[in-house]
Amino acid sequence: MAKRTSTFACQACGAVHQRWQGKCDACGEWNSIAEEAATAATAAPVASGGARLRKGRVFALENLTGEAMDAPRIASGIAELDRVTGGGFVKGSVILLGGEPGIGKSTLLIQAAAAVARRNFRAIYISGEESAGQVRLRAQRLGLESAPVELAAETSVEDILTTLGQGAPPRLVIIDSIQTMWTEAAEAAPGTVTQVRAAAQGLIRFAKSSGAAIILVGHVTKDGQIAGPRVVEHMVDAVMSFEGDAGHHFRILRAVKNRFGATDEIGVFEMSAEGLVEVPNPSALFLGARDATVSGTAVFAGMEGTRPLLIEIQALVTPSALGTPRRAVVGWDSSRLAMVLAVLEARAGVRLGQHDVYMNVAGGFRIMEPAADLAVAAALVSSLADVPIPAQMALFGEVSLSGLVRPVPQAAARLKEAVKLGFTQALLPEGVQDAGAKLGLALHPLRQIADVVAKIAGGKAKPRSSASISG
Repeated sequence: MAKRTSTFACQACGAVHQRWQGKCDACGEWNSIAEEAATAATAAPVASGGARLRKGRVFALENLTGEAMDAPRIASGIAELDRVTGGGFVKGSVILLGGEPGIGKSTLLIQAAAAVARRNFRAIYISGEESAGQVRLRAQRLGLESAPVELAAETSVEDILTTLGQGAPPRLVIIDSIQTMWTEAAEAAPGTVTQVRAAAQGLIRFAKSSGAAIILVGHVTKDGQIAGPRVVEHMVDAVMSFEGDAGHHFRILRAVKNRFGATDEIGVFEMSAEGLVEVPNPSALFLGARDATVSGTAVFAGMEGTRPLLIEIQALVTPSALGTPRRAVVGWDSSRLAMVLAVLEARAGVRLGQHDVYMNVAGGFRIMEPAADLAVAAALVSSLADVPIPAQMALFGEVSLSGLVRPVPQAAARLKEAVKLGFTQALLPEGVQDAGAKLGLALHPLRQIADVVAKIAGGKAKPRSSASISG
């Protein structure tokens, strides 16, 4: 009898260890390593029963001069979703969608399935977490009960694949979620690294052979990363993250990886009683409730993929009563804020060592690009000096450690978005002002971070502390 082999895999990152240990060396998680039986993919490459494996066959190789063809797509009819996917679902592609519990993943997917089904394509929704009745209640609440979506509650991958192979090939299959699926090819509990990997492999093989587009829903960890082995993210064609704050109605669908479209593209939705509603002009939505008469607010002209966005950045600087001042950030990188504070002090003489600093990106949005450095620095100086930034001024630019304000890409698109929303001024780095020369904007190019202090404070108001701004 063959000896049974087993491995020890980390349930947080998927790293394989030779023996059990309390802490995973790869990701640093404690008590996340579990023993799992070796699968066919991890065992020695011998056929069952000791038979010899067949020899490989010779296949033809091609060169790069052949005709390139666009991947056939199925548009969902939801413009924001099609924007993120690159124009629709590619036939035979597999998409991994992650997001926090309750953020609206199931709502978005049932709306997408209904939109595809109403265009006379076969759409199937497989739920492993909810019963068919629960999914049906959600569809009724969203007014989608008349859509010809096929529904089932099942977790066995073998049963799912056999059912999908009956009748006409489906065009869209939604698996909610991959952590609940299990296959007999792996001897492990559902949700473990072995089962998630094996179940994903079986579904991906079906997608490639049948031409169906499959969306896998993935759970996320406490730090926002998709749970399970990272190898699943490499196996699929696209990885999308559904983000949002429970205190706001806005939801952001962000493409992290896309083999058939642009990465870092976003779609903006608003949660309502009728489900997720598309937001065609997110800049106007994020700036809708802005109070431009208060100091410490700046409008950042940012880019998310190919879409320009104007977002309000809020800063509050107050004298600290603590020995170690507080630094609180929402919607931006805290390390980036620490760097901007250090540059302001070292290169512009702005003393913030005895002040608490609070920074927030309005609307629950999260900024990923360094082009927000200039807007953050301006908001900090504005709050410290208690001088409001002009209401119709947009800002963008990267701040280096030397204090230099560096140019950023796609300046023309940022300025055009500002003009479309009625902005009349722009604070931007030197070297990119030509991009807005014909737009009718009053441009204020800057070279050093000290120019920001002079432009915003300008000696017209005293700071909250007499020793806060020097030079």
